[in-house]
Amino acid sequence: MKKSETIDAPRLAIVLARCWRAVGQIAEESVSEAGMCFTDFVALEALLHKGPLTITEIQEKVGLASGSMTAAVDRLEKKGFLRRKPASNDRRAKLLELTPKGTLTVKNVFDHHAAVLESAMKVLNNAEKTQLHALLKKLGLFAAAIKHSQKREALEVENANRNR
Repeated sequence: MKKSETIDAPRLAIVLARCWRAVGQIAEESVSEAGMCFTDFVALEALLHKGPLTITEIQEKVGLASGSMTAAVDRLEKKGFLRRKPASNDRRAKLLELTPKGTLTVKNVFDHHAAVLESAMKVLNNAEKTQLHALLKKLGLFAAAIKHSQKREALEVENANRNR
């Protein structure tokens, strides 16, 4: 590819998808090597880094389907990694929090996971990682805003059609 060649959005999307597929496979394998399924790991990791959360808050942060999240929470509670407690601001909601066993387990898995990802990304220097982070965050926020706007527009059309 020539330096002056313009990269169009479809081509960039393909490269981004292929990159994520490769990095995602490495990420999932690192968690599996540590003896945990990826769904359980992302739920525990959210609690480790964000503190107690509701199931809905974890779902929003990690993008798991409701059924997958509930099954993961049940599994993790049974293993003694987390506990449910009443949320102070909503009696219907339950806050999930790590137990000492859960904290120790997820820290160990996370440390292994982080080391594997660092190794996979050693092709990038710190300045490149910083630049890539900023660009991906910018693109992700913009794409999310577009998606949100499209949903809002679709709801407005749906409501207008109902009111006819």
